[in-house]
Amino acid sequence: MAAYNELSKEELLELKEELEAQFAEVKTKNLNLDMSRGKPSAEQLNLSMEMMDVLTSGSRLICEEGVDCRNYGVLDGIKEAKQLLADMMEVPKDNIVIFGNSSLNVMFDTISRCMTHGVLGSTPWCKLDKIKFLCPVPGYDRHFSITEYFGIEMINVPMTSTGPDMDIVESLVSSDPAIKGIWCVPKYSNPQGITYSDETVHRFAALKPAAEDFRIFWDNAYGIHHLYDDKQDYLIEILMECKKEGNPNMVYKFSSTSKISFPGSGIAAIAASDDNLKEIRRQMQIQTIGHDKVNQLRHSRFFGDISGMVNHMKRHAAIMRPKFDIILSTLEKELGGLGIGSWLAPRGGYFISFDSMDGCAKKIVAKAKEAGLVMTDAGATFPYGKDPKDSNIRIAPSYPTLEELKLACTIFILCVKLASIDKLLEDK
Repeated sequence: MAAYNELSKEELLELKEELEAQFAEVKTKNLNLDMSRGKPSAEQLNLSMEMMDVLTSGSRLICEEGVDCRNYGVLDGIKEAKQLLADMMEVPKDNIVIFGNSSLNVMFDTISRCMTHGVLGSTPWCKLDKIKFLCPVPGYDRHFSITEYFGIEMINVPMTSTGPDMDIVESLVSSDPAIKGIWCVPKYSNPQGITYSDETVHRFAALKPAAEDFRIFWDNAYGIHHLYDDKQDYLIEILMECKKEGNPNMVYKFSSTSKISFPGSGIAAIAASDDNLKEIRRQMQIQTIGHDKVNQLRHSRFFGDISGMVNHMKRHAAIMRPKFDIILSTLEKELGGLGIGSWLAPRGGYFISFDSMDGCAKKIVAKAKEAGLVMTDAGATFPYGKDPKDSNIRIAPSYPTLEELKLACTIFILCVKLASIDKLLEDK
């Protein structure tokens, strides 16, 4: 079929009538499908069930330091858990602190600490007139929710095929001391699946911020979440690059096992410089006597080492890959050449980013809901939930079954086509 914008008004109306009949038929099925968040499926969760058998009432629960994991002690993580996550995050074991189950929690705490106590002796952010954060878009909605919660002004920075537009980042960071940070998902980014290029990482490490307390919030959530054995993105390690550039304190690096073991019961970590970690540990001494060492021990013994974790992720990929393939092949087959949408084919991560015609995203998501398919709210991938073009939609393939996904694709394609026709008819 020709591109939709080449069709006459009569042809569009005829096509709309045909598609509306298909849509009405779908609605009669009373479907209840959920593609709203990047939740692992039950099949993926089952991969980690043997972890529940690693520790029993007869297990020796003494960690390598000789501490009884059932008791108090070891503020910043047991040695074996540090080694496991340090290898996963590609940092030295001494530059990591283990927390509870959620990296989002660690990021919230980090922003909160900056607000109330400042960064390495600088003025607490809450005492300053204005605080700003750079937000690569489209990006991760929960990052934006944190900065919005603390009243931090967010500035959109467009993503490119190699990461955030670094010309804009460098210009803003070097000229405005009110800019205190930037959110980054540097590998298989949420939602586009883009991995930052070597040049982008080098330019991040070499930033010359106007604010001495500027920090890069480097959320490497998908560091080992590849979809393919033979096509895998590579990301330069930011902590070492910052150190080489004489900016060792400029980055906080976050990660967790949330989409590796159990999302609600994994372990999270922050990696940073010695100075940054000293400040973090000082807060932790007041905040907690220590996080769940039994869970840390469970993870360490289940995976054994980074090799065990990598092999485990291959099993995840075997479940995820067909789901991505269904979405991508359907988009290409049904929308390719029509000029009403564009998308990227990521090599890893949890999402596919779809861009509709301008002004159509909200209509597509609302129409999908009408047919029984719940998706992430249009606009969620931008600060304040405001997509200036109303075009970006995050597709999350992980949770539905393959059969459910095929149905979801049918609904999504119908909604894209109908919303696009309505938009073109408005403009004619």
